[in-house]
Amino acid sequence: MSLAHNVFFTLNDSSPAQCEALVRECFEYLKGHDGVVAFSAGTRAAGCEREVNDVQFQVSLHILFADRRSHDAYETALRHMEFVKRNKANWAKVRVFDSTIEQ
Repeated sequence: MSLAHNVFFTLNDSSPAQCEALVRECFEYLKGHDGVVAFSAGTRAAGCEREVNDVQFQVSLHILFADRRSHDAYETALRHMEFVKRNKANWAKVRVFDSTIEQ
């Protein structure tokens, strides 16, 4: 069964430049790990602000792993740890939603 790893970042400095910098870092450090089936990262969509929309984030990361083992290896991978080290000072809040999914 696949594992969907969705991360939502609320930034201390949420300027457009800092949001884009974090997206670039996601692509540089988090894309291409073993077992990744799909990868995307980006900024919150402007204008999507219905009652059901959570707007308390600026950057989102979405990774679909082939299985739980791939996800678990990613969590301790050096590139992932370097990403955290380089960026965590600008994180006011990080929310992670992991789901097992069927395709």
